[in-house]
Amino acid sequence: MAEMILRTSLTSPFGRKPRLAAAVLGLSERIEVVPADFFDEADSLRTQNPLGKIPTLLLADGTALYDSRVILEYFDHLAGGGRLIPAGPAARFAALKLQAIGDGILDASVLRRLETLFREAPQRSERWLAYQAGKMGRALDLLDAAPPSESDILVGEIAVACGLGFIDFRLGDDWRAGRPRLAGWFERFAGRCPGFDATAPR
Repeated sequence: MAEMILRTSLTSPFGRKPRLAAAVLGLSERIEVVPADFFDEADSLRTQNPLGKIPTLLLADGTALYDSRVILEYFDHLAGGGRLIPAGPAARFAALKLQAIGDGILDASVLRRLETLFREAPQRSERWLAYQAGKMGRALDLLDAAPPSESDILVGEIAVACGLGFIDFRLGDDWRAGRPRLAGWFERFAGRCPGFDATAPR
């Protein structure tokens, strides 16, 4: 029987982060993934997490942990520490900074997706969409200039990979154009990261 319940959606990039982290750390068998619909007022997610957001991790004692960054740190703790978040200050803050870049790409991607999902074309703010696309473009250019590690799989690499995967899944941007180093990194990461295919949004 699973020790923890992960409330999420199989299409959520933020929900993919803990699912991918669990696979990397060998924790997947200890977690039951239970779908959540944050738009549904009757979904128990809203009592489990007052923000009504995914992912939310429910522990055996009833404690709820959120958001994805906290859940990844908890998984790292369960795995003995230092597996996803290095202990040394320099490596730790480099990993957390890279995670912030990946999460920023995710935030902007989701906001673009929601703007087009919930507003008809005449009501959409092209200025808002351009603002979010600008954030993404600058972050992607930064990552192409200095790609993530080719050997480590830390919180930063996980966040960036989930961000790139979500762009492919929901936005269809040609983010690889003009960014060959980042495109190559993503292809190699997909081949070496445990659980990458199994956690792909679908």
